[in-house]
Amino acid sequence: MVSKEAINSAINNHVIWKRRLISAIESGKSEFQVAKVQKDNVCEFGKWLESLSAIDRSSTDFQTVKELHSSFHKTAANVLDLALKGQKESAMEKFNFNGTFGAISSKLTVALSNWKKKV
Repeated sequence: MVSKEAINSAINNHVIWKRRLISAIESGKSEFQVAKVQKDNVCEFGKWLESLSAIDRSSTDFQTVKELHSSFHKTAANVLDLALKGQKESAMEKFNFNGTFGAISSKLTVALSNWKKKV
């Protein structure tokens, strides 16, 4: 079932991921593996999305969030990979607001907020 609490949790968890990526960029280290980060169905929110009913999954909001969530994970994995390879500048370029990750992250937050308004 779609709930405001689940969507708030997703927004908070993705803010935490942004902090983790900044830390990885700064230190060149992370407790997370790129291959695992790339998967969009192993995080708490991804599991929740997969658990929704067919009716919830048929909504435009679900489809938009699902697609953006998948892109979020792919771009986060890319940023993490660059960070772990010591390519700080490239990682930050993708992470920043105008970069690939920054743009996807912003779009995902907006989509989640729009979905929450309808719940």
